Amino acid sequence: MEKTLIEMEKAAMILKLLGDRTRLTMIKLLENNDCCVCEFVEIFQVSQPSISQHLRKLRDVGLVKEERRGQWIFYSLNKNNEHYSFVVQLLQQLPDQDYKLKELEEKGTRITCC
Repeated sequence: MEKTLIEMEKAAMILKLLGDRTRLTMIKLLENNDCCVCEFVEIFQVSQPSISQHLRKLRDVGLVKEERRGQWIFYSLNKNNEHYSFVVQLLQQLPDQDYKLKELEEKGTRITCC
């Protein structure tokens, strides 16, 4: 895998974005899963507008992408982003968060929107 360097300004911007625990956890969840806003609302126990604001910030820099499925929008990690390899290196240092989705499944609230 070829290493590409990232500009300090871009790295600082990404690290600042991911310095928020909610956004960092979202990105870690999106590493292996597509998620809907309602799932994040359930996981973080915060309002839908708050979750949407976090996702907008991540989408605006291209770290996440969205895909419409029916009337719902699902988010995933944008593996085509020029800084994906930088972000993945960070994610590899973090504990798995998939258990949060498994808990939703067990409660029957994994995908309340679909």
